[in-house]
Amino acid sequence: MFYSNARYPLSLLVFGLLASCGSKAPAPKPISEATPVRVAAIKAGAVSWPDSFEATGTVRARTSTTISTRVIGYVRQVYVNAGDRVHSGQTLVTIDSRELDAGQKQAQAALSEAGSGEPEAEAAVASARAQLELAQTTLRRMKDLLDKRSVSQQEYDQAAARSKVAESGLAIAQARQKQLAEKIRQAEQGLAQASVMKGYAELQAPFAGLVTERRVEAGVLATPGMPLLEIEKAGPYRLEAAVEESRLNAVKPGAAVRVHLEAISTALDGRVGEIVPAVDPASRAFTVKIDLPGHSALRSGLFGRAEFRAGERTVLSIPRTAIRTQGQVQLVLVADGGYARSRMVTTGSTREGNIEILSGLQSAEMVIAQPGNVVDGARIEVTAQ
Repeated sequence: MFYSNARYPLSLLVFGLLASCGSKAPAPKPISEATPVRVAAIKAGAVSWPDSFEATGTVRARTSTTISTRVIGYVRQVYVNAGDRVHSGQTLVTIDSRELDAGQKQAQAALSEAGSGEPEAEAAVASARAQLELAQTTLRRMKDLLDKRSVSQQEYDQAAARSKVAESGLAIAQARQKQLAEKIRQAEQGLAQASVMKGYAELQAPFAGLVTERRVEAGVLATPGMPLLEIEKAGPYRLEAAVEESRLNAVKPGAAVRVHLEAISTALDGRVGEIVPAVDPASRAFTVKIDLPGHSALRSGLFGRAEFRAGERTVLSIPRTAIRTQGQVQLVLVADGGYARSRMVTTGSTREGNIEILSGLQSAEMVIAQPGNVVDGARIEVTAQ
């Protein structure tokens, strides 16, 4: 019998009883290493890539214009909005033309007044010419009579004087007729100018295209040169890219260019259409205009990157899927003696699913192509890819 105030604890007694049974405790099982993860690896190798450089730019229409007026007047009506398609000759804006109408009527009245004097001037010339013919005939007769001594010298001189007066009268009548013709011509020019000025009150589209900006509303006072609308001509677009001055000799007219636009998922095949060799002193760059193929998503103002070819270069390349990003750090996992080892790398350009490795990796190292959940130090089993 045992008592609660026994010298030895109850647990020791129980342990003694178990030991007296003669059975042994089972030995712990040995801990085995984790099962290797099967991974596909690819050998990092040097490959030849096209050497290229990039330049940023903006998409613009090949032809665009600003619609403005040449007269002062209040805007009566604006018939289009931004985004509207217009055809050539379509009326876009009308200006209040009451003052222009008055000017046209005044010019018409001046022309009518000048034209009314034409018959009188013609009659005056005809009368002066008849008087001259009569005076000249009389003078010839007086000459014959003078030769026959039938008239005196004084009578002949008087006939000669009347002939000269008639000549002067004809010259004056012809001069007045000429002045009247000049006045009529000036009146016609004034009427034509007034008609042209009135035509400026109705602004029409110079070509078929797209209204990209509306800058005026009805009731606004328009002044000469004031921009009212912006219109782009329907047709292809181009990317105007700013290229560093050091690349001036590397860009050639007609060269193929890959263009990447944020608004379009696929790259476009462009071609250098024009080079503006003048270098901007502020940016130290020159402008290259790249013709773009037709695409429904193209719009003026889109941001784009132009990729220019500049020969070939040798790079260390691996699949982009092998890159693991942790914050600002880029890592790859390499197969090293059956284990995955993490390497920090510096990357460069990408091409067709591959990425350039600038540092952190050596040629011929086996890189895990798709690391997935593989961690640094994990056992791996490499399969060929």
